[in-house]
This record gives sequence, structure tokens and C-alpha cells, in this order.
Amino acid sequence: MSEKNISIDEFHIPRWNELPNVDLYLDQIVTLINKTLSPFIFFNNNSEKEDSQLLTKTMINNYVKNNLITPPEKKLYSKKQVAKLFVICVLKQVYSMHEIDTLIKIALQDASIADTYDDFCNLFEDALRCAFGEKEFIDKSCSNEKIHLIKTTLLSCSYKIYVQNIITEKTE
Repeated sequence: MSEKNISIDEFHIPRWNELPNVDLYLDQIVTLINKTLSPFIFFNNNSEKEDSQLLTKTMINNYVKNNLITPPEKKLYSKKQVAKLFVICVLKQVYSMHEIDTLIKIALQDASIADTYDDFCNLFEDALRCAFGEKEFIDKSCSNEKIHLIKTTLLSCSYKIYVQNIITEKTE
């Protein structure tokens, strides 16, 4: 992994209980998510600041317009909305917004958002470690269809990040 990135072992997405308990403004969400996820997101060599961000205010507004997240209340976004934005930012590397919306709905069936989000974070970190060759991940005998779907979804995102990392290292 290139020097500008943290190691896979150090990477951590805040869990439900680590997300702010107070509602956040748009700028605060953009900063939090870009800072957290930027070590594993690779961009084209554009000099435009807007082009080098994983999440922008405009993107969030579009997610609200397209009903991926609920509108803010008095310009403030809740913990639930922040968690969904983390999920969207990871999955949009590979999946369409319609597919992401469907995957989120499937994942939330018969489960709380807190538990589902924590599972997502744990599984994404495991998938990254697997893609970078540091951990075994997929248990083909997994009897829980929903967990298996989430695992394979996150593994596809992780392999894309891995390939982009190699491309970036080879072209620098």
C-alpha cells in the first residue's frame, strides 16, 4: 500500500456508538466521511478539489432528492443518516444508487440500523483485509443469506479498492 495511506490494520470505520450523538451539519458530515474513508479511495488525477472528494454537499443533496436518505431536520442530519452515508460512500465505488438502495433495504429487514451498520463496518474491514491478503473471509457454507450477501457485496468493493491501489502505485 502506498505511503500516503494508512495500513489495513489501522483502518477503522466508526461504529454506531462511535458516531456523534448530536446531529451534524452538512459540512461536518462531508469532513467526517471524507477523512475516514479517504485512505482507501483512489481518484483520477484531477486538480479540482471537488473532484478529489468522495462525498460533497451536492452529492448529499442528490441522495436526499433520490430518497436514499431522509431530508435533514432544520439543516441537521441524524446519526442514522450519517451511518447510511458511510454505507453509500463505500458501495457507490461498485454499485448503482438503485442497487445500493435495494441492498440497504434488504440488510435492514428484521434488523436495527445500529446492528446492521456495525455488521457492515466489521464486514467491510474484514473484506479489505481479505482483498489485501491479510485474512480469510468468505465462508461458503454461511447459512445466513443476508450476511452472505453483505459479505460478498463488500468483498467486491474491497477488491476494487485493492486493484486501484496497485494501479496507483504502478503509475506514480
